[in-house]
Amino acid sequence: MVEDRYGNPMHECSRETAAHLDRAVEALLHFDPAMERAVGDALLSGPASPLAQSFAAYLGVLGTEPGEAAAARQRFERYTAGVDAASLPARERIHLAAAGAWLAGDLKGAADLLEELSLTHPRDALALAVGHQLDFFTGDAVRLRDRIGGALSAWDTADPHRSLLLGMYAFGLEESGHYRQSEEAGLAAVEQNPRDVWAIHAVVHTYEMQGRVAEGIRYLDARRPSWAQDNYLDVHTWWHYALYALEADDTDTALAVYDASLHHGGSAGLAMELLDAAALLWRIRLAGAQPTARWEALADAWAARADPPYYAFNDVHAVMSYAGAGRFREAERLIADRRRWLSEHGPASGSEPGSEPGSGSGAVTNRGMTADIGLPACEALLAHARGDHPAVVALLWPLRRRFHEFGGSHAQRDALQRTLLDSALGCRRHDLARVLLSERAGLRPDSSYNWTARARLADALGDTAVAGTAREHARTAAAAAAAALRPGVTGPGA
Repeated sequence: MVEDRYGNPMHECSRETAAHLDRAVEALLHFDPAMERAVGDALLSGPASPLAQSFAAYLGVLGTEPGEAAAARQRFERYTAGVDAASLPARERIHLAAAGAWLAGDLKGAADLLEELSLTHPRDALALAVGHQLDFFTGDAVRLRDRIGGALSAWDTADPHRSLLLGMYAFGLEESGHYRQSEEAGLAAVEQNPRDVWAIHAVVHTYEMQGRVAEGIRYLDARRPSWAQDNYLDVHTWWHYALYALEADDTDTALAVYDASLHHGGSAGLAMELLDAAALLWRIRLAGAQPTARWEALADAWAARADPPYYAFNDVHAVMSYAGAGRFREAERLIADRRRWLSEHGPASGSEPGSEPGSGSGAVTNRGMTADIGLPACEALLAHARGDHPAVVALLWPLRRRFHEFGGSHAQRDALQRTLLDSALGCRRHDLARVLLSERAGLRPDSSYNWTARARLADALGDTAVAGTAREHARTAAAAAAAALRPGVTGPGA
């Protein structure tokens, strides 16, 4: 029987198809767009291969694009209609079940299945990489760390792809709060493979979470040829660069990054890019600026998608864009549509029409995400745009430790944390603001944003001496970050 490069046997697979799948996994681990061509080649050469079909299904859902997911579901159902899954080897059977579960909307069921697969096949890089992304989409920081940590011991240190797993492990460590270990693992992974954009991304997250802005800027600048273009993560990594620029109190550079890389006339309008664009503009808005024309263009891009209920994390950023643009009726329509969907289908159970039966638990993960986190977050963003700060606090304060339940990273979800803090200050809930700022200062003692917010609180309390000291700290922190910024470094063509 043919084996993949990791020694796993491959059912119904020729050597040619196996080679294409090896190429596809290699590209997946590097976030290389060549993955799409490699998966297509695998399907053409081996349409009966369960692994090729599973990989194509994963490819259809990894981007959180409803249209791509629907097309992938149709192709997958045509294939599985003619396959006796029970007769397949366990590895292929579980991959098919996991792909079917994700296509049916059961992200947690798919994640469970792939974790089960890793127990017996810890060198199945496809299962580990896809499972890792599922842990990210569901906000499961512990499994994001331990899924990879539990498999690493099965990989020889001489294996060139082990470092790519180490990069994934670094991200799981960071999201779990193990910043020193995450930095060490991420730096080691990049040293072994400079093209490992996920490991670069993990290190950048580590610096972000600790407020080590100047180090983060220098790290990204030193490796710009490896991450700044031609990979699925380049726009998101530029977003991180723009966050650093905001900590340097350099809104102009952040907006230049936005225009060059996050959203412009040539942007593809993909959800993962649009949500980064919204998250950056919202932070700029919270800082007191209002880039109106950019908001309008971004809201137009979300409106053109007309997404059905699919992933609450995307919905929140669509509402963020509508609210930022002052297009409140569009935000209200999206919120009403999601409420209607929940009332018709139930908050968290059942499966979508046309979904693959018998895969995973049958639950639609996005229903719980939408009901528990997505809708309150959408309502809070709309309330903030309307200046209704008490409503924002009432909606977000009870959820502030649960935001992870609808996916994303700590850095991404910080937009909601900042919104809550801004509204706590806006409605004079000084007790809540003090707690939020104390929590933030413990993690990022040198953050210019945190010091500026502390100055706002001191002003509200009439403590001019503390406010002055806080603003001086903010200026010092911003100046240290600004010193690391290279003029003109704002996009792939810079």
